[in-house]
Amino acid sequence: MIAKIPLHLCLTLGLLTASLPAKEATPEERTVEYLGGLTKGDSHAIMVLHGREGRIIFNRGFGLADIEKETMAVANPGWVPDPEARVTKFRIGSITKQFTAAAILKLAEAGKLSLTDPLVKYFPDIPNAKDIPLHQLLTHTSGIHSFTDRPDFLQQVTQPTTPAKLIKSMQDDKPDFAPGKGFHYNNSAYFLAGEIVAKVSKKSFGTYLNETFFKPLGMKNTGIYDNAKPPAGAAKGYEVTDGVAKPALEWDMSWAGGAGALYSTAADLFKWSEALHNGKVLSPESYKAMTTPVTLPEGVEGMRYGYGLVMGELGGLPIIDHGGGLNGWSSDLLYFPAQRTTIVVLANALPTIKGLEPSGIAQTIGKNVLAEEIKKIPPPTIDTTVDPKTYAALAGRYDYKTAILTVTVEGDKLYGQLTGQEKYELFPSAPREFFWKITDAKVKFLTNDKGEITAAQHTQNGTTFNAARLPATDEMKLTDADLNAILGDYTYSPAMTLTVTRKDHQIFAKMTNQPEVPIFPKSATEYEWKIVPASIEFIKDKEGKVTKAVHHQGGQTLEAPKVK
Repeated sequence: MIAKIPLHLCLTLGLLTASLPAKEATPEERTVEYLGGLTKGDSHAIMVLHGREGRIIFNRGFGLADIEKETMAVANPGWVPDPEARVTKFRIGSITKQFTAAAILKLAEAGKLSLTDPLVKYFPDIPNAKDIPLHQLLTHTSGIHSFTDRPDFLQQVTQPTTPAKLIKSMQDDKPDFAPGKGFHYNNSAYFLAGEIVAKVSKKSFGTYLNETFFKPLGMKNTGIYDNAKPPAGAAKGYEVTDGVAKPALEWDMSWAGGAGALYSTAADLFKWSEALHNGKVLSPESYKAMTTPVTLPEGVEGMRYGYGLVMGELGGLPIIDHGGGLNGWSSDLLYFPAQRTTIVVLANALPTIKGLEPSGIAQTIGKNVLAEEIKKIPPPTIDTTVDPKTYAALAGRYDYKTAILTVTVEGDKLYGQLTGQEKYELFPSAPREFFWKITDAKVKFLTNDKGEITAAQHTQNGTTFNAARLPATDEMKLTDADLNAILGDYTYSPAMTLTVTRKDHQIFAKMTNQPEVPIFPKSATEYEWKIVPASIEFIKDKEGKVTKAVHHQGGQTLEAPKVK
């Protein structure tokens, strides 16, 4: 197996989301026009809510909760004539993490645990447990290897597991780095945090959340998803390939726990957002800790991550955000603290129909409904002293892990284009520093001691990362014959096939139930993924034809025959 769809994606590299249709209309009317147009026919569902200062302004469902049964997504049962209609419920993935973090903080307020407690107190057999304080579980800085990064994860996730069995398996995983010395988004850490809640409270994780948060806040449509007993009105998950939606890989949510096991509705998440950010869930001290970004060691890349939340800016306004994503499900919960504005977007698909990515929709709606506030913020300043002649040195391809940013020069303008997206102009704010006008993102081109451009440092929505510059295609010295020889399908298992395709000179790989991602050559027959430490070697027979692929990842080797 290769990279898994994670339980998070608080930031999507659908980095350049276009605005909703521009015309003289209210933000709600533009939302209906845009989403209504994209969800015609056999479309998966999208649920959108906009609320401000404690009041829901817009809450509506679009598309189908179940395509095969033609069941419409319903935001509010009172909106439809059928009195038996129930609000549609979505799995929310890693939005769950803020509930897990809040539960840990709530127990700390009660004196039942401390954020400085070493993990060894609760799970002594996890590697480095004695050196990992609980707060490192919540900030993705523990170094524990995430179980969703294992190469065989998706082959197991459709079958039930138990917390004891999953946690025992973590004991054999080699740490990614020493505690506190790095940052890596970590589902193992949050699964452990959820089970610590259960240990300390002497209740199941779900029961504790229900009694402490859901019941008091009136969140009647939120809970731990149980595949054997799905909630009434539960949507069905889909993946979209070439514009066609088909049923997604069905996770057994016993694997998700405190990392992503909750289902909910847009209205319930609005209740949670209002309560959390307005002092009805945690003490002021706990809330401050939850919304303070972790301090990372010098040189370490990562998110501006607190406890289950990411702090950033949108349109110049401060935001607190987190998204969720797993096969068949994607979501985003976005909050503007100064404006007391919440945007919730839920989808029963991953990948979604193009244009229906929840994070992009949430950001665009946020910009629309807060347009007047954003207008008051001075826009980024274009540095007119930057010489366009310097742009040529920046042109090239940069590794964004799940995509490639291609930077080109046209006349005296610089452009950036992410794989599968439109090309947009980059505007200089300083020498080698640029920003997009279409979205709140900026890029700084980094150099080595020789002055050569080596990477693009991308900053967006509270996250900064370095994207290494890729060698020019002609430096690879790969011919069309070299590239075409490896194209095709490779059988990993009866249910899993790797499809290798080509777009111009770039090779892409797509595993069943996973997104298409670029892979990069080390030689004519050896390629590697950047999103995850994995490589693949294409084996030829005596006639020079590729007959199989050998996949290397996490100390495991898998042979995959090529489909004839």
